Amino acid sequence: MSTNLNKSMEANQQSGPSSEIRSSEIRSSRNQIIKGAHMRLFIMAMLVIPSTALAGWSLYEIFLPNGLTNLEIAQLGLGLTLFAWLCMAFWTGIIGFVLQLFNIDPLSLKKNLAAPEASVALTQRHAVVMPVYNEDTKRIMVGFETCIRELMDGDSKENFDFYMLSDTRDSDKAEAELHAFARLQKRLGAYAGQVFYRRRENNTHRKVGNLKEFCERWGGHYESMIVLDADSVMTGERMEDLAKRIEQAPDTALIQTIPMPVRQDTFFGRFVQFAAHLYSPMLATGLSFWQTDSANYWGHNAIIRIAPFMQHCGLPTLEGRAPFGGEVLSHDFVEAALLSRAGWQAYLLTDTTGSYEEVPSNIVDYAIRDRRWVQGNIQHLGLLNVKGLKTANRLHFLFGAFAYISSLILFCMLALGTADALIRATTVPDFFMSEYQLFPSWQVARQDMMMVTMWGTAALLFLPKLLGITLALIKRRSEFGGAWSLLKGASLELVMAVLIAPLMMFYHSYFVISVFVGFSVKWEAQEREGRKVPWSVAIKHTQIMSSLAIAWGVTTFYFTPSLFMWLLPVLTGMVLAAPVIRLTSSDVLGKTMREWGVFVIGEEVKECKALKRLDVAMKHFTISHFATPKHNVSAPALPESLWLTMPEQALNQQPTPRKPVLIAQG
Repeated sequence: MSTNLNKSMEANQQSGPSSEIRSSEIRSSRNQIIKGAHMRLFIMAMLVIPSTALAGWSLYEIFLPNGLTNLEIAQLGLGLTLFAWLCMAFWTGIIGFVLQLFNIDPLSLKKNLAAPEASVALTQRHAVVMPVYNEDTKRIMVGFETCIRELMDGDSKENFDFYMLSDTRDSDKAEAELHAFARLQKRLGAYAGQVFYRRRENNTHRKVGNLKEFCERWGGHYESMIVLDADSVMTGERMEDLAKRIEQAPDTALIQTIPMPVRQDTFFGRFVQFAAHLYSPMLATGLSFWQTDSANYWGHNAIIRIAPFMQHCGLPTLEGRAPFGGEVLSHDFVEAALLSRAGWQAYLLTDTTGSYEEVPSNIVDYAIRDRRWVQGNIQHLGLLNVKGLKTANRLHFLFGAFAYISSLILFCMLALGTADALIRATTVPDFFMSEYQLFPSWQVARQDMMMVTMWGTAALLFLPKLLGITLALIKRRSEFGGAWSLLKGASLELVMAVLIAPLMMFYHSYFVISVFVGFSVKWEAQEREGRKVPWSVAIKHTQIMSSLAIAWGVTTFYFTPSLFMWLLPVLTGMVLAAPVIRLTSSDVLGKTMREWGVFVIGEEVKECKALKRLDVAMKHFTISHFATPKHNVSAPALPESLWLTMPEQALNQQPTPRKPVLIAQG
């Protein structure tokens, strides 16, 4: 590994005064961002803490007049926690809106986003790696070839090698992968010498072990690796841009792009896809503002400098039992945090161009994916005390887990509020609390504070969405097919978000409880192509939820009709869960929306070359192209192995010192 680090130092060191000036500029820029990081977190605290306190005070004023009961104290505590989460998300969106509106880079706070020197050619070699596990052979091979051909069309094609790193356990799929790769090599011709396929016989430590073996065997050949997921697609321009950014920023170890969902046909898939394209640039900009050079890593569609990754990101097996012990599941958050604590920079690119992925096409598959993420993110709570972590990374751990725990908190608040209301409705009030009381203590309902709290909560939830829509209307309406098409899609997206929210609240609450009681889940390959959910499956996954909602609604309607009206939006989504799941999984409905100009995205208005290449190949290649022929195919040749060691990190100790990349000029 030291050999690779020395190569990196030599490549970035130049002779003469210009090198000294460039080194000074990079160090100055880095120091400016680090100084700003603490102030920005302080600014966020000054926005979030008073907002949370105000929301908590409004709840307190509602409960106080009639005396605080134990149930109300519990609701107040849960409410404060929930409002802190909502306020953080709210102010992140507001800041993102302002910066996007005025074209301000969230890192430098200067006009326009920073970009690498386009005229400077790449000088290092880089790897593009795609880890796969029991995936559909046709989809991964077509996507892999699409990315390869994107770079083959560019000027820097000689600087990139491609690796498909298979952990596939299914013998038929493994055989199909091998034969499909042999055909791919024939199609690539002379470029085939830069494309490799390796299947591990023993897939220890899943994706973490897969990438670790790649780094230990071949990482020393490359400056960085662009990590793809099985459904990732990236344009050649984006991959070259990432490589240039890494080469021109020697202190940077990780650059994460925003993978935008594409290629969705079902109604639900198009709804999720549209929402991501509409809100992600604004939210990512706000996120980048306060995390600065301690960005998160989402596991794919990112570039990582290999030497520091190997030096600092060897993950240990955590002590104890699940959910906090065992192998690190959501490894990406942890790897980004370990790079940052060692002094390396990690950035989030808020430019969404050229980085794509696919999402589950229906609510059932979406929830199944979330179930895996719940377990991995809750495990991060046990890592909050890792030595030397930056505040921003601790917040990533905390908020990643709270994204799901907040659903359980909200569910508990609704349940406690219902219990409190039923107790009051079925109990004769005592107007004389003291033996010597002359005048009765009348029950007081703070209707004014209730309305203020309701509208304040609505603002926290929906104002960032409205600002995102406004921003798109001002700056990007052509990407969504025009203002009218954008407004139609945004209006339906708001309705669907309200309708689906109770379903996800119930699912996430169940997932969180199951994790804490010790139920684990297998991390299998997810469904990536569209499928319509059968009625039997939809009912199976919603019958408990809908039955609970019916009983909840009948009880509150009978005893406390006013509470029933407050709960009606939540109960409606839970009762209609099965038909919502069934109907939104329809590709016919999704395509109809597309014809009506609803849920349109920029890549459909102005076709992306990489996505067109992918779609053409998916239609051209049939199942027979990936069927296993009778003759055997030998395992393809691999590059020479270097066998460098990726040391395991001691999380209860300070990190090993970062090895310098820039050397001061004498």
